Amino acid sequence: MAVSEEDRISLSHAESFQDHTKPHEIFTQFRAEEPVAWCPEPWGGPGFWSITKYDDIQEISKLPSIFSSDARFGGITLPSQEMFRNREGVDPKARRQGPAELAKFEGGRSMIMMDPPEHTAHRRMVAPGFTPQTLDALTPRIRDRAVAILDSIGEAGECEFVSSVAAELPIQMLAELFGVPQENRHKLFEWSNMIIGGEDPDIAISREQVMGAYMELAGYAMQLYEARKESPGDDLITMLVQTEVNGEPVSVADYLSAFILLVVAGNETTRNSISGGTVALSEYPEERQKLIDDPSLLQNAVDEIIRWVHPVIYMRRTAVEDYEIRGVEIKKGDKLALWYMSGNRDEDKWDDPFSFNVSRDGPRHLSFGYGQHLCIGWRLAEMQLSVLLEEMLARYPDIEVVSDVARMRTNFLNSIKRVQVRYTPKKAAA
Repeated sequence: MAVSEEDRISLSHAESFQDHTKPHEIFTQFRAEEPVAWCPEPWGGPGFWSITKYDDIQEISKLPSIFSSDARFGGITLPSQEMFRNREGVDPKARRQGPAELAKFEGGRSMIMMDPPEHTAHRRMVAPGFTPQTLDALTPRIRDRAVAILDSIGEAGECEFVSSVAAELPIQMLAELFGVPQENRHKLFEWSNMIIGGEDPDIAISREQVMGAYMELAGYAMQLYEARKESPGDDLITMLVQTEVNGEPVSVADYLSAFILLVVAGNETTRNSISGGTVALSEYPEERQKLIDDPSLLQNAVDEIIRWVHPVIYMRRTAVEDYEIRGVEIKKGDKLALWYMSGNRDEDKWDDPFSFNVSRDGPRHLSFGYGQHLCIGWRLAEMQLSVLLEEMLARYPDIEVVSDVARMRTNFLNSIKRVQVRYTPKKAAA
């Protein structure tokens, strides 16, 4: 029985992903019956192709000359309900009437919304900050921060895990990589949440609030820009400010776009992997015990958590020429959604993909993308998850979720806003 039009349309609604049960049911049926599936869009959108099989997602991701990420063709996300809500009655020139910083920002694009060779040149701006040698040198500092965060909750026996632990490690490391004071990290976290969670009423209830967060973040970025121009350091901001692209200094607009990308990507994916992984270990206590009994499974567990959690749900591409896949003709101008959460449950790649198994063997997950857009910070994210997991289970082996999981209202990121956990207090355990 074919997937209904109502279910196809539901993939465009952020609220459909508050509980992932229904989307997974749709994707499972698509993989079996219609792996390249046409989905209508509400709010007047033209529709898009849902790509749900692992191999097809990889194939498309390796063809940037045919399937573009470029912002000029629509970028990497599908239009949201909020965008269509705000179309009517809005002067298209109004956004250009704000402060000068916003006008500068609007002219820029980040590397995630570029294709080669432009993407390659911009990626090189920050690549030195993510070499294996650079990241290996960060490991002791990651561990020190993870230990301090976990020790800070030791006596309580219960805490809200996202704000106390999962958000703290990546945002502290981001502040360190940026070379900014740790006391500013909470603003970076708040701005990131506002930008990503603009459709979630708990986070932002109007377009004006979201644009306000952009403005505040852009203003802070410009302060750092001027400071690093005056006094360069060895941080990621200096790399952005000092780098040349094709022999020219990076534009202010592109700097701002790259800065915002690093703030969001450096915070969201790691935080969601940590919180989602903790939920999974609580839901599957036998797997948690397996990992406690055999710490050599740690890297397997990290891979499985990221496959299971899929912190990024999908990425969009736009066809810039005709292409056939599985006998389906994709036309120039068509939109495609590469559903990473579906590819990570592909029955052709993993036995029993809907079970969580820390000793699982199989191909690499798709959660951080594939091809030239593989997340540049993937290794840093895995290092933070690995260290925190190791230290957390050593201190709180009985940690468990004791509340409902509150998810952000979005179909782009698998983001947990709040989850309460309980564990044996450190003093009592001693």
